[in-house]
Amino acid sequence: MIPYKKLLAVIDPTQQDQKALSRALEIAEKNHASVTALLTIYDISYEMTGMLSIEEREILRQSVLNSRSEWLEELIAERFAGSEVAMKVVWHNRPYESIIHEVIEGHYDLVVKGTHQHNILKSVIFTPTDWHLIRKSPSAVLLVKEHEWPQGGQILAAVNQGTEDEAHRDLNQRIAATAKAFGSSLKADIHLVNAFPATPVNIAIEIPEFDPHDYNQSVRSYHNTTMQEFAKVSGIAEQNCHVEEGMPEDVIPTMAKKLDAELVIIGTVGRTGISAALIGNTAEHIIDALDCDVLTIKPHDFRSPLQPK
Repeated sequence: MIPYKKLLAVIDPTQQDQKALSRALEIAEKNHASVTALLTIYDISYEMTGMLSIEEREILRQSVLNSRSEWLEELIAERFAGSEVAMKVVWHNRPYESIIHEVIEGHYDLVVKGTHQHNILKSVIFTPTDWHLIRKSPSAVLLVKEHEWPQGGQILAAVNQGTEDEAHRDLNQRIAATAKAFGSSLKADIHLVNAFPATPVNIAIEIPEFDPHDYNQSVRSYHNTTMQEFAKVSGIAEQNCHVEEGMPEDVIPTMAKKLDAELVIIGTVGRTGISAALIGNTAEHIIDALDCDVLTIKPHDFRSPLQPK
């Protein structure tokens, strides 16, 4: 059974085709879960009208909220007739904050949001809502693209088997368990992928007797062994384990394309501050390189910076 019972689907006000809501309802139908459609709207012109009083501006904002609520209600009635969907329309100038506040207040365990490939320059300077969500949402986040979810498909779960860190080990287990739950629901095959780094060039230069081939084989053997042990404990077929040399942002999209995966599941610990704004997470690079849905999972003890202390 998929471990999500309360889903929050993010509505795109510029689109009639709401792929996030479609995917949320697909999951809910298989899992007897509830779905709420959240639409965040904001128009700065209503805040900057100096000729109006605070009360008059509030009336105008409420008028816009009512209008968009009617639009959302009509859209759901037309495109999702017969589906049980709760609706919420909020006024907020930062969509990601409104989404996360709703997750916290409503105790949602999965956010479902449509996404697309972002312009590289904007991804660096102007952090998209997607990036804020995968860094700061306390719940899992499913970013939906255009790939269908047929029965008997492929699910790829990315794990890090080269770590002794307990938090990462726990995250690996959560990723594998979630992959199995989705696999059972979708009658899909589960694959595990683990990327390990190439031999450091500086070591080969600085230490003449260093043998990069032996080192690389030793590292690969270690990752293969730990992956097989993990797969056995997790109940995942050994032949569906993939250990590849390279960076995760290269290995994972390549493997997903090779398998024609419908869903890729990755863990993210979240990042904040300058490094997150300028560099971005490995997860973010992976998401932009994938043509399928991506489910990002946090450690069990993750705490959002937007959660009250």
